[in-house]
Amino acid sequence: MKTIAIGIDLGATRIKAVAIDDEGKLLHSHYEPTNDGDDAVWKGAVKKAVVEMQEKFDNQDVVVGISAPGLPNETNTAIAFMPGRLQGLEYFAWSDYLGVKTFVLNDAISAMLAEARFGAAKGGRNVVMLTLGTGVGGAILIEGKPYQGSFRKAGHIGHITVDSAGEPDITGMPGSLEDAIGNCTIEKRTLGRFHSTEQLVEAHRKGDFFATEVWLTSIRKLAAGLASITNVLSPETIILGGGITEAGDDLFRPLEAYMDLFEWRAGGNKAAIVKAQYGDLAGATGAACFAKENVKQ
Repeated sequence: MKTIAIGIDLGATRIKAVAIDDEGKLLHSHYEPTNDGDDAVWKGAVKKAVVEMQEKFDNQDVVVGISAPGLPNETNTAIAFMPGRLQGLEYFAWSDYLGVKTFVLNDAISAMLAEARFGAAKGGRNVVMLTLGTGVGGAILIEGKPYQGSFRKAGHIGHITVDSAGEPDITGMPGSLEDAIGNCTIEKRTLGRFHSTEQLVEAHRKGDFFATEVWLTSIRKLAAGLASITNVLSPETIILGGGITEAGDDLFRPLEAYMDLFEWRAGGNKAAIVKAQYGDLAGATGAACFAKENVKQ
């Protein structure tokens, strides 16, 4: 009997659920509003989604994976650290609540796993993913397995330093990659002229010199960060996802040019930089993959 893997993504506005088979085929999807605030409400929404999936695939083995913000515990059965959001998430016993074996994974790592198994880096063994949006998230795959590190903190690539003289970011790191390109600092980087990266890129396309200078400076710092990562982890593929990648060639072309300058390509080898293929179901799909792979251990 095949195991049906259910993946749940605890998003800021929506709870997304998917069911996939052994080949990663999407069998069913389901959405519920998150309603963050009252934990009984959003936890109930998760249970509702799981029950619907179980009923749809009656008499089949089911395992659940949950993609969530924060750092999971050592056994990946709960989120151990997530201040400020989803009250009641920390150390919540999902397997007991849902009555199904449940595994919990950080949302960025979940998205990377979806891309590595079925998406932009399908079949990849050593992969790094960055999500460029309000902030900069990250995740690492080493020899085909998601790398979480001690304390489950690995992958926070947005908090590496690309300017040692820069101001501290939310973790205290000076001149972080997140502050260099994340949407969270766009007003500060543009002296209040722009309120989103989308506006900045549009002005750059129209020939605004100031916008071009700010945008290319951000991409240069991104390239410096990525080139540094290739020296530490030596991935064959770097996946970029998130809203900022919608800039398309205006992001990827100058990024490749800067990588030509910065990346150490011993033996002519270089890391391929690709755009993420999955959309808003990446977290749920990756969580389902993680659950399926771990329930067999």
